[in-house]
Amino acid sequence: MNHPSPVRGGCLCGSVRYRFDGPVGLANYCHCADCRRVTGSAFNVGIRFDVNLFRIERGDVRTFTKASDSGNLVSRSFCPECGSPLFTSSPMHPEHVFVKAGSLDDPSLVRPTMRIWTDSEVAWGFIDPALPTHPRGRPR
Repeated sequence: MNHPSPVRGGCLCGSVRYRFDGPVGLANYCHCADCRRVTGSAFNVGIRFDVNLFRIERGDVRTFTKASDSGNLVSRSFCPECGSPLFTSSPMHPEHVFVKAGSLDDPSLVRPTMRIWTDSEVAWGFIDPALPTHPRGRPR
């Protein structure tokens, strides 16, 4: 997929900014309980980036590491100021960093190709195309 280079993103408050100088990798929806908790939503959307082409340009991140349901260690990095989740890494995949899609400056780069941990998905975690849409908030 063609995309502007570099790909940039960051946290809500702007304290942390990152840059990626490579092709945007595969994206997926993850429905596991840990991803639901870390995003506060029904699922996480993560994009696989080559770790050697990814770097923090500004700020520092905090990282929380725990064993996942599969038993593998997963490290989740976030902004220590505003708490925005930014990316995930794992010793199982040291060559990749999995960036949170919502942290990208240009979310149109995201094209999820699969859903994972669907055994853990919640019943309300789908997007019904019949739902009303409002381009700028709720009507009064």
